[in-house]
Amino acid sequence: MALEELVEPSIQTLTAHFSTNKLLLIHPSSRYRTLLIAELLNNPPCPLFYFGLGISDTTLTQFLTSLAHDLADQKETFGRYVNQARNQTPDDFEQLATALADDLAELSQEDYLLILDEYDRSDSVPGIQTFVEYLLNYLPPQCHLLISSRTMPRLPWVALVARHQAVVLRDSRMLSSGFYTEHTTTNPNVEVYALGPGYVMVNGEHVTTWEGHLPRLLFFFALDRPMVTRADICQAFWPELPIDQAVNVFHVTKRRLHKALGFDVLVHEGGHYRVNPALNLQYDILEFVDSLVEARGSQGEGAAPHWQNAIDIYRGDYLQGHDDPWIVERREDFREGYLEALRELAHIRDEGGLHEAALGLYLRGVSEASNREDLHRQVIRLYGRLGRRSEAAEHYHKLETTLKERWGISPSPETQEVYRQVVGE
Repeated sequence: MALEELVEPSIQTLTAHFSTNKLLLIHPSSRYRTLLIAELLNNPPCPLFYFGLGISDTTLTQFLTSLAHDLADQKETFGRYVNQARNQTPDDFEQLATALADDLAELSQEDYLLILDEYDRSDSVPGIQTFVEYLLNYLPPQCHLLISSRTMPRLPWVALVARHQAVVLRDSRMLSSGFYTEHTTTNPNVEVYALGPGYVMVNGEHVTTWEGHLPRLLFFFALDRPMVTRADICQAFWPELPIDQAVNVFHVTKRRLHKALGFDVLVHEGGHYRVNPALNLQYDILEFVDSLVEARGSQGEGAAPHWQNAIDIYRGDYLQGHDDPWIVERREDFREGYLEALRELAHIRDEGGLHEAALGLYLRGVSEASNREDLHRQVIRLYGRLGRRSEAAEHYHKLETTLKERWGISPSPETQEVYRQVVGE
């Protein structure tokens, strides 16, 4: 079989999904990773720009300098914003990210791919991976990053997939697991439940000997991405402490974590910590995201069981009872996936004539996110379709009051129009 034929399924999968995601990763274990990049460069499915990290990109400043230089070769006006920010605020990730996003917005008006190749060179440069995480918040909608790396980048892949911002491709398959370990063993068996209050079981026994909440939260933080550095951990947990004190507290916390679980759950490899790959890990977040990915790849009634499974797994907000900034951010990511599941399953039920079932799902959505007017509009429409105009009016007036009291705004013109159509006012 010709090489082009071998890589064609991967090209088709990537082409089908790139425009709806900010970030795409070619999984390090992909057999045709290098071939896929070569084929994209030879026969791009859309406007395409390329940057490969070099051995000299050992700092964030050098990375941005090289990136601006190489992309300017591909579009000569590129770099004026990021070069200015690099000179004025070289340590401000947010300013640098917004500046680069401004440059990226001018690369093309069409959907395009920006390939970051040889990305594993950033593994030893903490600033680059942190910067890319910031950049994702500011990317122009037409820009889609494609990362090719020999290792899993230190990014919150599971959360990004849940929010429908990222896909991980292994050849022609989309992945929702394999972020922590590629195999399982018979012992120890670790069950982790993060949706809700958050608890851990080892070999069927509920772990209660945490010696405080920090060891437990450290485990959940390590599960947030494939690899973390000690600096990542210290910044998330003890940003106010001098680094030497934070490191001391980290090591104490890590020892307590290992003591509570009865084995070394975090292993240190090449300057990074990762969850021990020997674990037989069952993680509700992975099951939740797996259901979302399966549903997104299915149609109509074929997707319904997967949406329903995601809804069933979501037993509550991520790590309820904690308000650490990293937890609050991740909580919103998974909530977005839950709302997507409610909305899509409600649409399927509505299309199938099960209007009461659809209404119940939409009501669960607005109880979770009271500011989502798109869901409120569906509730009002369904009340009208079911002949329950007084309930439609009551729902609208409650929404009107909530928006005014919490955010000082009125319902959008679109919501007001739906209300008028249903109630006749």
